[in-house]
Parts: sequence; structure tokens; C-alpha cells
Amino acid sequence: MKSKYFTTSPTQTKKLGENLAKNILKIPLKGKATILGLEGDLGGGKTTFLQGFARGLGIEDKILSPTFVIMKNFKVQALSFERFYHIDCYRIKSSKEILNLGFKEILSNPKNIIAIEWAERVQKIVPKNAIWIKFQFINEKTRKITISS
Repeated sequence: MKSKYFTTSPTQTKKLGENLAKNILKIPLKGKATILGLEGDLGGGKTTFLQGFARGLGIEDKILSPTFVIMKNFKVQALSFERFYHIDCYRIKSSKEILNLGFKEILSNPKNIIAIEWAERVQKIVPKNAIWIKFQFINEKTRKITISS
């Protein structure tokens, strides 16, 4: 299933992320973690979207892109999930680097939600059932966001 959205402000992009999180919270847990694969150009809205997504999960911490530390995790306030992992693969050269951070263990816990920015760089290790979110820069204010599941 594919849904396309156009946002014209960071507030709208955050709200779209928040709504997706609230919808995911309604879905019964599966055998593995829930994965979001985000792809798009710099400035496309990936981190802004995840700020809203985290809010939808009840996370009050400030969400910044973990470009230099690669991965951050947060406690989720929702009953069904425990942890939100935010991974940024912008600096990643191979999937092995993510595997060395314990990705398989994180992925094996169905109470985890994992959002991977620049996921196309590690596509080989992203599960087939991931929710893919593509961000396209239309102009200074407008973003086209396509969500595929």
C-alpha cells in the first residue's frame, strides 16, 4: 500500500509523523521490531518527521539526527512498545557497521520501533516488511512524502 502526502511546513511534516506513530500503536505487535526506512535528500524532512513520530509515541526528549553517534534510543511511553531506536546511516559505509551496533538483537525484540534515516544505504539488512518513507524536496517549503508498507 502506498500513500502520498504533501506538506508545506515543518509543523505539517511533524504532524504527519505523529499521526503515523499513533496508527502504528494501534497495530498488534509482530514477531520482530517495527521498522521505518527513511530515504531522501538532505533537508528533505526526515528528522523533522521523526520529531513528530517520537511525539506520537509519547517521547518528550528532543529528537536530533544522530549523524555523528549513529544511533540513539529512547524509552517509549506507550504500553505496547518499550524502546524507539533512531539510526542515521548518512556516514555508514557498509551494513556491517550497523550489525556491529547490535542491530540484529534490537530487531529481534517486537517491543522496539526502529527508524533508519538514509536506510537505502543499508537496504540489504532492512527487513522486507519495513515501512518505507520517501522524502522529496519539491521547493523551499513543499515536501512530497510517500509512505509504502
